[in-house]
Amino acid sequence: LKAAVAGGLLALVLAGAQAQPLPPVLVYAPSPCLSCIDWAEHLRKHGFTVTLQDKPLAEMPRIKRWLNVPSALESVHTARIAGYFIEGHVPAEDILLLLKERPRARGLAVPGLPRGAPGRESYNPVCDTACTILDNAGREPDIRREVFNTMLVGTDGKATVYARH
Repeated sequence: LKAAVAGGLLALVLAGAQAQPLPPVLVYAPSPCLSCIDWAEHLRKHGFTVTLQDKPLAEMPRIKRWLNVPSALESVHTARIAGYFIEGHVPAEDILLLLKERPRARGLAVPGLPRGAPGRESYNPVCDTACTILDNAGREPDIRREVFNTMLVGTDGKATVYARH
């Protein structure tokens, strides 16, 4: 019995030693952007520590160029984590997989503003950054989900589908 207990404790200690804390996420987002705030909250719910840095909308293109985000893959907000960029409403699960696999790449991107992507699940009635889609002329929102891809941007700037949602 003592051997079984000792073995179980050793397994717990080894599992705890292998568990690494997630690296922090720095999100650059135009203010106010409720969808960007909702995406940051999605990451927090998945264990990430997120810092949201409000930027003027006019400054966002400079940040995207600085991080080498391809213009064809741009969205509203841009984040940095562990040497990668994260562009747009990338699901936390895709970021966790990226951190596990550690591919040689610039980062991940979900281009545009697909409905149903993390941070885009709910209706945001006020957003000055063109991230809100108004449906039904002000009546109850008609929220539809869109199929979208998470793209992996290689070091050469070429994008391939990393995940489908």
